[in-house]
Amino acid sequence: MKKFTILLLTCITVFTMTSCFEDMDDIAVSNVQINNFVWKGLNVFYAYKDNIPDLANDRFSSNDDYSNYLNSYSSPEALFESLLYLPNDVDEFSVIVPNFLDLEQQLQGTSLNNGMAFGLVKLPNAAEDIIGYVRYVLPNTDAEAKGISRGMIFNTIDGITITETNFRDLFSPTTYTIGLADYDNNNTTETRTDDVITPNNTSITLTKSEYTENPILTHNVLNVGGSSIGYLMYNGFRIGNDNLDELNNVFAEFQSAGISDLVLDLRYNGGGSVDTAIWLASMITGQFTGEVFFKEKWNSDILAQFEQNNPDALLNPFVTQMTKQNSDGDITYQQSINSLNLNKIYIITTGSSASASELIINGLTPYIDVVQIGSTTRGKSQASRTIYDSSDFSRENVNPNHMYAMQPLIYEAQNADGFSEFYDGLSPDPLFEISEFYENLNQLGNPEERLLAEAIADITASGRAGISSQQPEPLKQISDQNFENPFRFDMVDDRPLESNIFQQ
Repeated sequence: MKKFTILLLTCITVFTMTSCFEDMDDIAVSNVQINNFVWKGLNVFYAYKDNIPDLANDRFSSNDDYSNYLNSYSSPEALFESLLYLPNDVDEFSVIVPNFLDLEQQLQGTSLNNGMAFGLVKLPNAAEDIIGYVRYVLPNTDAEAKGISRGMIFNTIDGITITETNFRDLFSPTTYTIGLADYDNNNTTETRTDDVITPNNTSITLTKSEYTENPILTHNVLNVGGSSIGYLMYNGFRIGNDNLDELNNVFAEFQSAGISDLVLDLRYNGGGSVDTAIWLASMITGQFTGEVFFKEKWNSDILAQFEQNNPDALLNPFVTQMTKQNSDGDITYQQSINSLNLNKIYIITTGSSASASELIINGLTPYIDVVQIGSTTRGKSQASRTIYDSSDFSRENVNPNHMYAMQPLIYEAQNADGFSEFYDGLSPDPLFEISEFYENLNQLGNPEERLLAEAIADITASGRAGISSQQPEPLKQISDQNFENPFRFDMVDDRPLESNIFQQ
């Protein structure tokens, strides 16, 4: 695992680094002090710094000029948002939080959760109404205990009809009651205009508790039509040792079973660790060790330093081992990777597939045949990292006067062909463009499940490929159960910073 070796570039102007910030550390915490942290952190790390005039190194002519600029913003959030590049298009993902403990917990996959993973879609022919559908149920949760299952439809919370306007508030309480409903397409699968949602007088009360989700929901080996097909439903690129062990063990099982094909189900996977994506790609392949999986495209200042001092540090190759190190360079985790040496893979996606999920698709495409099945992904090629208010922007010796932290985009991940600008998402070939069928979702991992069946049909040449031409128009996705988590679409590069760099 490489470590960063970048020098701070902040305040390269007519005044020195020391004079720029010498007075800031001595004053009581205030918006100005936090604003100072916001500007400095983005000036160093932000991937789109070159596109933001207010982040230019020569933006300020004096300390007073800089101080007046910071004072002109009423809050750290206001300053942060003013410095984002095309926030409704390219950068919808950079985040600032007032309490970094909450951020850290969310990035680790821990949250208050009742175990019902759901999607919210626009109700046909309704101005505001939306419906929820259960995507899957987490084990050992209240939802599992209450009999919630994939495919259930609900349209009320605590007796209130769910709409685009109120859904955020309705799902906020620790305990709430869903009202179940039936979805009737009136036997016209080719159109949605006559679909009807009818309450069925069944309600279920669910209560959230603290829960850490296992990213591997299910996996198995399917023997269909003489083919041995591995299936993995993977919902998050976690970096925990136990998570990595389990993922590697799944691939050991696939090795032992001698699978000929792999279906990787990322339909609800919003992303996670960059390293885990590298290791998963290396498990899928194995024959490209040392070749570039992806290259980092930073802002021009950081990019110039890398290219001058250590250009290879920009390259992230396929590997044979999973290795983690601490800030001192000591190895804290190491495992040999179980690789399948595949030349083709089937990947299931939806609009909830993002970041590290898209990195897998984009990074593998120059090397093997990637058959994408489902719908267009979210569109996020950038990595982020947590920036703290400390001398080197790391967690160590953080400013005790406040708890603010940022999670800005820091680079775009380019594949070996130099491609990273898929801001509108990665789309399947039209032959394999297919949406979930809300009237009958079927169970994940079941060979009859709509999206998996499409992959199996192509693998076995059974003549069912092309089912997408018979599907109804997909319902508009509004959100999912993670709408309160600003990091649900993230690709985190949390590799340790080298000591004595990024000094303020």
